[in-house]
Amino acid sequence: MTMFTMYTTGWCGFCARLKAGLARAGIEYTEVDIERTEGAAEIVMTANRGNRTVPTLVFADGTSLTNPSVAQVQAKLAA
Repeated sequence: MTMFTMYTTGWCGFCARLKAGLARAGIEYTEVDIERTEGAAEIVMTANRGNRTVPTLVFADGTSLTNPSVAQVQAKLAA
């Protein structure tokens, strides 16, 4: 079971960097491409005050992080 969903695009360098870091840390997640999944861009825009900023991570508790570091994700998961 994953603890969060990461909203991405295929061309986002920040997304690729975060995905690689999470893989090295052994952190699993669900990935959703906002350009391929209906309604996903709206979720990102809601989390980011109208902006389509990726990567945006949405956690099971409804909170979100935008363009976080791996350390910030680890801290959120540990809380």
